Amino acid sequence: MTCHGSGMTTESKTIEVRIPAGVQDGTRVRIAGKGQPGAYGGRRGDLYLHVAIAPDPIFRQQGSDLHATLPVYPWEAALGAEVTAPTLVEPVKVKVPAGSKADGKLRLKGKGLPSATGGHGDLFLTLQIVMPTMMTEEERSLYERLSKQRHPDPRVELFHTSRRH
Repeated sequence: MTCHGSGMTTESKTIEVRIPAGVQDGTRVRIAGKGQPGAYGGRRGDLYLHVAIAPDPIFRQQGSDLHATLPVYPWEAALGAEVTAPTLVEPVKVKVPAGSKADGKLRLKGKGLPSATGGHGDLFLTLQIVMPTMMTEEERSLYERLSKQRHPDPRVELFHTSRRH
């Protein structure tokens, strides 16, 4: 473009930039000497980039920690199981403890994002108990047998709380 009497023109240029580890969404990164040329032939100023981290379909970021949902079947939560979980690098085997509850959390130390101070954050997996989409007659029969067993009502506390209000 022409200078329109300002003595400066606009140009488009692609540069390669190294984003430091641990940079958070909204952080401003300074690239020295890659800004506009100085007035009257002075040296170039600095270029400032505002980092915007795109959302991920699996992981939610909180600082250098990551959070994800890990679906498990009811029997895996009740009896305990070793299941495969996603990480940023590769899937890993994790132990779901026997008696796990919905929304229970598993922590994978050091499997989060790099932090600005060195090291890595953690990955927190929130258990989501899911039902199989199709049940065989045998599975249905097992659930029916289980339903006939005597269990405390899981809604008792819900009713006690609702009466207090």
